[in-house]
Amino acid sequence: MSVHTVLDPIRLAISVPQAAAILGRERPAAIFTTGGYVAVPTLMAAAPLRIPVVLWDGNVVPGRAVRLTARFADAIAVAHEATGRALAGAGKPWYVTGTPIRDTTAISRADARQRLHLPADARVILIFGGSQAVRRFNTAVVGALPRLVGRGHVIHVTGDEGYAEALAGRERLPDEHRSRYRPCPFLRDDMLAALVAADLVVGRAGSSTLAEVTALGIPSVIVPYPHAAGHQVANARVLVGAGAARLVADEDFDADALVAAADLLADEGTLAAMSIASRNFGRPGAADAVAELVLAAAERRPLPDQAQIERISRGVAE
Repeated sequence: MSVHTVLDPIRLAISVPQAAAILGRERPAAIFTTGGYVAVPTLMAAAPLRIPVVLWDGNVVPGRAVRLTARFADAIAVAHEATGRALAGAGKPWYVTGTPIRDTTAISRADARQRLHLPADARVILIFGGSQAVRRFNTAVVGALPRLVGRGHVIHVTGDEGYAEALAGRERLPDEHRSRYRPCPFLRDDMLAALVAADLVVGRAGSSTLAEVTALGIPSVIVPYPHAAGHQVANARVLVGAGAARLVADEDFDADALVAAADLLADEGTLAAMSIASRNFGRPGAADAVAELVLAAAERRPLPDQAQIERISRGVAE
């Protein structure tokens, strides 16, 4: 849906009163939005009703929809400083909060490895392609598997389509290496345990994935999904620039590239430096920071200062 379609006067003449009626009936103390053209009528209706709005965006480069809706916000929360600078023209206070994620302290590394039946002293690589274009990852793993398991233990999220082939590849491994390869269609409840247990992650560059990886201080090799309006490439470059990750273009990611990524497991100095950079980049308290902004808006309190949100997002106790 284009901005011109959403801002069509006839559409707005219908949708803004409808949104105003809902807001008048529900009387929300505040509105939290991630932007998007469909939010425009609601935010336009909220202005005369004096309902405060907090906008959050998780990508490095804000899209046109976010730039449009930012003007209706009372406060802007972003995952990256570059995003805040890009939205500063809206004239609203902005805060770097990071991307809200689950509690990454819910399981210890020792418990995670025990849960996944991994040796306490093993090197572990977690490979997952997310929901988009996971086939490229699966193909790379199949071609690299005999070499991968020589470097460490491998947890591989295959998706449904790649699981049978992964199991067949596991059966072709020598007996002494078979236990080093754990393919699974999805991890679901074990995803946090897999992240906590990992020494290296190879995956895409979605904002939530990178937020969890950096909150845990895990080095990563990022293969951005190329068809996401450039957002994943921009997200990855920020992490690479911080020294926390290496980037491999999607078209260059194959078995040899995956083996080269796994070679990091043997480079303790580089892996340690990347881990420190990843942890320094991470914001494990992002959800609390965003919540503090929303609560302040809802309670009509003065918005927190930048330093307070910085401490909360970093997970630093007062």
